[in-house]
Amino acid sequence: MTDRVNCKLKIENLSVYYDREQALDDISMEIDCREITALIGPSGCGKSTFLRSLNRMNDEIKEASVEGSVMLDGEDIYENGYNVVELRKRVGMVFQQPNPFPKSIYDNVAYGPRIHGIRDRDELDEIVEESLKAAALWEEVSDRLNQSALDLSGGQQQRLCIARAIAVKPDVILLDEPASALDPQATAKIEDLLTELKKNYTIIIVTHNMQQAARISDSTAFFWLGRVVEYGPTDKIFERPDDQRTEDYITGRFG
Repeated sequence: MTDRVNCKLKIENLSVYYDREQALDDISMEIDCREITALIGPSGCGKSTFLRSLNRMNDEIKEASVEGSVMLDGEDIYENGYNVVELRKRVGMVFQQPNPFPKSIYDNVAYGPRIHGIRDRDELDEIVEESLKAAALWEEVSDRLNQSALDLSGGQQQRLCIARAIAVKPDVILLDEPASALDPQATAKIEDLLTELKKNYTIIIVTHNMQQAARISDSTAFFWLGRVVEYGPTDKIFERPDDQRTEDYITGRFG
């Protein structure tokens, strides 16, 4: 695979095991800055495992073990002594189901900055407003920041989770099927939001929605049985795939 310019993430020979079961098999790829990269493939093919490998969420699984390297700005995040707290500040995560904390809208967004030592109220106010604006949510909630985040609609909760992720100013945002639980209108808002956010963030999204991947991503990786079968510009993957399995999956012949 050819070198890519201004790469933020470089994955080399990455394999992940859960006990003796291999979930990822020798994956190498480079992910560009300020682009949306879509991960597609059938259920159980390793997409979410790969996503969690990029900020060491697999550390939370006792049976998981990792081989290979994930380089973030030239540093291997799996090196002994690497600061995982700092890593998860730089590489944020948004999950499939919206998971706001049972706190106010304000406290959800301010949570990360507070964890990282910001206590000044004026500074927190600014971060909360900026993050909610960036997540296209400010106009909908600015007059009720002290209300529970759990009172928001599903789509609003997911945008709040994105605001919470960007409040600590990450470099990379990981999203695991962020719109799968949302209606078409809320999904469209999330897609518009991600397209806007890629101006400032590197975005990697797992999606089962082929139309969504084609609409919003710059690059696409097709996963199958724990391997990356094909990875490249989205228009090429969808219109001129090199591998028959890629074409079969995209056209709905399996998966």
